Amino acid sequence: MTWTGLRPPFDPAVEAALNDQRNQVVTSLSPDGIQQLRQRSVPPDERAVTRDGEFARSMQHVAGTPGSPAVPLVLLRPTRIPGPWPLLYHLHGGGLVTGTAHDDVPPVVELAAQTGCAVASVEYRLAPEAPYPAAVEDSYAGLVWLVRNAEALGLDADRFIVEGVSAGGGLAAATALLARERCGPRLAGQMLLGPMLDDRNDSASARQMAGLGSWDRSANATGWRAYLAERAGGPDVPADAAPARATDLSGLPPTFVDVGSAETFRDEAVDYASRIWLAGGRAELHVWPGGAHAFDYLVPEAVMSRDARAARLRWLTRLLASSTSATEEAVR
Repeated sequence: MTWTGLRPPFDPAVEAALNDQRNQVVTSLSPDGIQQLRQRSVPPDERAVTRDGEFARSMQHVAGTPGSPAVPLVLLRPTRIPGPWPLLYHLHGGGLVTGTAHDDVPPVVELAAQTGCAVASVEYRLAPEAPYPAAVEDSYAGLVWLVRNAEALGLDADRFIVEGVSAGGGLAAATALLARERCGPRLAGQMLLGPMLDDRNDSASARQMAGLGSWDRSANATGWRAYLAERAGGPDVPADAAPARATDLSGLPPTFVDVGSAETFRDEAVDYASRIWLAGGRAELHVWPGGAHAFDYLVPEAVMSRDARAARLRWLTRLLASSTSATEEAVR
């Protein structure tokens, strides 16, 4: 179906950045463009990752599912405050087809520095070479290993927050669902930032924003087909592949969801938060007016981008304070 109605406008700063960075922004993507997209990846500066030594960086290789390769983790622990530290468990974006454990890390480390957290980032396997369930099983395996080794690593296993951007936001939601279904690690929270949740790719916002902004409906279809092959959009896709397929969203940890009003994922993100409320859960939802997908990475100094980071910080600060109070009360 082709959208023939009106579209929400982009925020002026976002629109200017989309125009200025037209050659860098991924609007549409076909399967034969995946390798080229991967070649464009530029790792962040080491000083940005460690904040000039404020965090110590190490690599871990942890056991994956039987028969699968080890899962690499980048672990960043504060050097100037004592542990045990809460953990932001980060899952990078990239449409399930590109990206590394170092992607999107500097903003996560900035948030960690403001809240006294450590950061772990997962090098999950990419589609189409490693289709479902590779990415989510790698993500879950890393989480389980970190919880089991929390004391030795100086981490507070009672305050793990799974966090992800775009495809990583969808994987964060899927990891939380797996933890619930398998009676696995008890998460303190989940942060879903512009999350990629629904393989059906047919929401009003997906149709509305086709060919516009960043990561449109065609790019989304490429990512989902690489991950799910012929199952994408079909009737038997499980919730740990596409979290929007979950029929029961009860029992999930406190959730933060944010998304732009002018992006493909708007409606599926709003629906996910709404269904958490309907299931009796806690969710905070922000829909940023005029935001394209990943607007805060595209134009980080825009007023709206600063507001989005401030909202995440406020939520995480409240969450950590409430989890500390609950732990102290349990001890008494």
